[in-house]
Amino acid sequence: MTDIKPQPRTLQGYVTSDKMTKTVVVSVTRMKQHPKYKKFMKVTAKFKAHNPDNTYHTGDKVIIQETRPMSKEKRWIVISKIN
Repeated sequence: MTDIKPQPRTLQGYVTSDKMTKTVVVSVTRMKQHPKYKKFMKVTAKFKAHNPDNTYHTGDKVIIQETRPMSKEKRWIVISKIN
């Protein structure tokens, strides 16, 4: 039997806070359709992501990837910066 590991989820969003050491808060916005009225609306979720070298700052557009739990709320790591 071959062990196939699932690919970790990746999301892109904007850094909204870099006040913590080695951690940034990334806001991810997506469009969700209302089940009854079929109207699309913006839904924003905030994720705490690991920033090992403190290289990303507020306003940067970044890609985050799901990883093992690093603390109580931190389960994502910043992979790269877009633009």
